[in-house]
Amino acid sequence: MWSDIIDLRDFYDAPLGKAVVRLITRRLRQMWPKLAGERVLGIGFATPYIAAFRGDAERVIAVMPAGQGVMRWPETGGGSLVALSDETTLPLPDRSMDRVLMVHCLEGTAEVRTMLRECWRVLADGGRMIVVVANRRGLWARAESAPFAQGRPFSRSQITRLLRDAMFAPLGNTSALFMPPIWWRLFVGWSAALEDVGARLFPTIAGVLVIEAEKQIYAVPFDAAPARRSRVLAQPARPDPSVSRK
Repeated sequence: MWSDIIDLRDFYDAPLGKAVVRLITRRLRQMWPKLAGERVLGIGFATPYIAAFRGDAERVIAVMPAGQGVMRWPETGGGSLVALSDETTLPLPDRSMDRVLMVHCLEGTAEVRTMLRECWRVLADGGRMIVVVANRRGLWARAESAPFAQGRPFSRSQITRLLRDAMFAPLGNTSALFMPPIWWRLFVGWSAALEDVGARLFPTIAGVLVIEAEKQIYAVPFDAAPARRSRVLAQPARPDPSVSRK
C-alpha cells in the first residue's frame, strides 16, 4: 500500500519529519561522502534526502510512483526535477544513472523484484544503490502517524536476499531512527547521540534499515553451449535373445 503524497508532504513539513531527514541523511552521507560528477536518481519519496546531494553531484533527479502521486521539487527555482511514472517502467535509458536512492518505495509496491530489476537496468555498470526500508522489528513500523508504518516492513535478511536475487551485491548496511516516533525536544536534542549508541548496541530495534548495494554483472563464457541439449541417461545394453551364447 502506497503512502499518499499529501500525507508524506505533511509529515516531512512537521518538526518530527525534519528530524527524521537529518538523522537518515547523516547515514547516507557516511556511505556516500563524495558524489562529484555523479548522476543521482531518487525513487519513491526521496526528495527530502537527495536534496543534500545537489551541491556536489552532476545531476539529481527524482521519480515518484503513480500509486503514490507526485509533487513539484524543488519548490522554488527553475523547472521541476521530478517525473511521475509506473515504478516498473522507469522513464530513463539503460545505464543512465550512477547512484540510486530508494525511500518509501519497496514497502508500497507489489512488484518488488520487477522494480529492483528496473533499478539495475538504469544504473551504470558498477553503479551503487541505497535502499532505505522500514525495519519490521522497529517502533517506527508500528507508528500509524509515520509513513514508515505504511506498507510492508522488512528484516535485514529479507532485503539482502531480494537485492541479491535482483543481481545486486550488498556492500554494507547500517540503521537509523533509534529515537521514538514522537516529537519531543529532548529526544531531538539527543538524537545524534542516540543514533550512535543505538547503531552500536541495539541495531535490531532501529526504525529503518539502510542497505548499500552495487550493480553486479555476471560474465558469460564465449565457449558456452549454443543450444540446450536434452540429457539422455545411458541404459545398459540388453542381450538379444536371437543370439545364442556358447
